[in-house]
Amino acid sequence: MFSLKGRSLVTFTLSLITSISVITPTFAAPTRNPDKEETCDILVAGGGLAGAATAYEGLLAGRTVCITEITDWVGGQISSQGTSALDERETQRSLLFYPRGYLELRRRIKEHYGRLNPGGCWVSYSCFMPYDGHKILFGILQDAAKKGNGKLKWFPNTVIKELAITPAVAENAVGGQQIKSAIAIQHKPAQNTPPINTETLSKTIEDAYRYENSARFNKTIIRFIPKPPNQSNSKPRGADWFVVDATETGELIGLADVPYRLGIDPRSPLEPSSASPEGDPYCTQGFTYTFAMEATKEPQQHQMPSFYQQYAPYYSYELARLASFPLVFSYRQIKTMRPDEPRPSDPKKFPIYPGDISMQNWTWGNDYRPGSAEDNLIYSRAQLEANGQLQPGAWMGGLRTETLRRGEENAKGFFYWLVAGTTDSQLGNGVKKPYPNNRFLSGLDTPMGTVHGLSKYPYMREGRRIVGRPTLTQPQGFTVWEVDMSRTDFRTDFYRENLSEEEYRDLWLAVGGLNAPALAVGTQSVEETKSRSRARIYPDSVGIGHYAIDFHPCMTNSPPEAPGNTEREGTRKGQGQAYPFQIPLRAMIPQKIDNMLVAGKSIATSHTAAAAYRVHSFEWSAGAAAGITAAFSLENRILPYELVDELPAREPNLEALQLRLQQDKNPIAFPGTSIFNSSWQNWK
Repeated sequence: MFSLKGRSLVTFTLSLITSISVITPTFAAPTRNPDKEETCDILVAGGGLAGAATAYEGLLAGRTVCITEITDWVGGQISSQGTSALDERETQRSLLFYPRGYLELRRRIKEHYGRLNPGGCWVSYSCFMPYDGHKILFGILQDAAKKGNGKLKWFPNTVIKELAITPAVAENAVGGQQIKSAIAIQHKPAQNTPPINTETLSKTIEDAYRYENSARFNKTIIRFIPKPPNQSNSKPRGADWFVVDATETGELIGLADVPYRLGIDPRSPLEPSSASPEGDPYCTQGFTYTFAMEATKEPQQHQMPSFYQQYAPYYSYELARLASFPLVFSYRQIKTMRPDEPRPSDPKKFPIYPGDISMQNWTWGNDYRPGSAEDNLIYSRAQLEANGQLQPGAWMGGLRTETLRRGEENAKGFFYWLVAGTTDSQLGNGVKKPYPNNRFLSGLDTPMGTVHGLSKYPYMREGRRIVGRPTLTQPQGFTVWEVDMSRTDFRTDFYRENLSEEEYRDLWLAVGGLNAPALAVGTQSVEETKSRSRARIYPDSVGIGHYAIDFHPCMTNSPPEAPGNTEREGTRKGQGQAYPFQIPLRAMIPQKIDNMLVAGKSIATSHTAAAAYRVHSFEWSAGAAAGITAAFSLENRILPYELVDELPAREPNLEALQLRLQQDKNPIAFPGTSIFNSSWQNWK
C-alpha cells in the first residue's frame, strides 16, 4: 500500500473527501443505446500532438486508427490550444534530432509559408497560425494513411463517456484487465443554432458529456470496438486492440480509475525540490486560454469588461527586464507584415506594424493558476468520487467548469490590460502604459477559429500522471523523477536542511551514476560523491525529449486573482535546466489495464519532471512510441507490459521494438548516450 508520511493512502483519501464534501454530485442522463458502432485497431482519445503522432505511426503501420477529440481541430498545442510556437532546445534543433513525423510537420510548415517562422517571433524558430496547424497536421495524417495503407477515422467534437473494462483477475492486481469497448458522444449544432465554436468551452462542456440532445446540440452515440481478429493466426492474442489516452488532462486515466498522481509530489530523495513535504494534488501548473491580437494603424475603442476589476490585481509584466509591450507582443508573434526586414537584437526595440498578429501566453497575464480544493481545475480522484463522476455513466470530463469560466474571463481581461491597463501587480505604478492601437481577433475565420476569440481549449501544462507498474527498484510504481533528468546542484543547503541524513544519502545514491556503488558500500562519503552529468539511461527507452524544467506555479490563495496574491512558496525550487532525457516504455503502461497505453503529458512522471516532459517535440515522440508499440504488440500478439516485465534481464521483444523505432527514424536516445559518457554539460 502507498503511504504518505505515515498515513495510508486510504486515510489520506478519506481526509481529502472530507475536505471537499461541499462538491455537488454530478449526475448524467441514463445511457442511450449507441447510434452506431465503429471498429478500430487503435482507439486514440485526444487529437493533440501526442494523439496525432500515435495515429501517424499507426496509419503508417497499416492500422485502422480512430481519433476522438473534444474540439474540431487536430494538433492540440499547435492548433486548438493556440500555442503555435514550437518549444525547442537549441542543441537538439541544431541537429534536427527529432522523430520523423515531427520533422515532417516542421517541413510542411516551412513549405506552406515559404519559411519556418512566418510570425517572426523570438521565443521560437517557428511561430504560425493555429488554424494552419490543424490543416497542415490533418493533411499529414491523411497522407500517412495512404502511404501505409491504413485507415483514419476522425471524430471531432467527440468525448469518451464510458469504458467497458473486464473484471479484475484478483484483488489489488496491477494488471489483467482490458478495455473491451468505449462509448463516446459526438455533438453538432442543433437546427437553427449557431455553429460550433460560437460559445466558450465553459458554456458547452457539460452539455457535451450528456447523452440527451439539447437546445444547443444534437448527439450521436458511438460505440467503439476492436476490429474482428484474424482467425487464421492460431497464436494466442494479447489484445484485440489498444486504447491510447492522449487527452490533455489524462481523462481516460481518471475515467478508468487507474492509479495516478496529480499536482505536487511529497518531498523525497527522488523529488527533493518539492515545495511540500506531504504533497498537494490541488497545486498543478497553470492553464492558459490563448488569444490573438492584431496591431492597427489607428487607436481602437476598448470597452472595459464588466469583470475586469476582479482580475486586474493579477496582471503584470512580471519582471523589470520584461516590462515592454513590444517584447510581449513579439514574444509569440504569429504573423509579421515585414518578414524579410531585419530585427534588432533587443526584443524591446522590435517594431510593430499594422497587420502584425501576436498570440498571447503570459505567466502573469492569461495564465490562470488555481491551487486549492475549492478552485482546482482537474478534479482529484477523491473529488471525482465525491461528486459522483466515478459512478457508471456519470463521467463529465473530470474538470471544474467554474474554473474554466474564470480562466476565460482572466484571458479576456488580460487583453484589456495590455491595451488599456495602467497597473502592474509585481512592478508597481508608472510601469504599464496603454497601447490602444490593437484589436482582439474574434470570428471563425480568425487565428483561433472561434467567435469568442479565445482558444478552443486551454493550453494544459499538467494533467493526471499515471503511476507505472511496480518494478524491482520502484516497488510502489514506476515513475520518472526529478533526480532522473535535472541539472540542479543538489549540494546546496536546501537539500541538507530539508532531507534527513539518510534521505540526503539516498539522493546521492540516485544521482551518483558510476560513483554510486562506492557510496553504497561505504568506501566513499556523500561529500566525495560526484553527481553524474547526464540524465538517467533507461533500458526500455522508446523516445526522447529535451526542455528546461519550466514552472507556471499555482497561487497561494484562492481565487488566484486575489489582490496581493503570490505564487505558492517553493514551487519554483526545482526549476532550471535539464539534461536530454528519454521516454521509458514503463512510463506509458498504466496499472490494472493491459491494453491501454498513455501518451503525452500523462505518462508516469513526477510533478517536477513533468515540467520538462510537456513540450511539442516530446509529445510527438511519446505519441510515436505509443503508435508503434500498439502496432508491434498487435502484430506479435503480445501485451506492452510483457516487453518490460523481466527487466533488468534481457528482453528480446523489447529490443525488436526499439530496433523498429530506430529504423522508422524515431530516436530513442541522444547521440553519444552511454553511462560512460560525461560530456552532457554541453547540452544547454
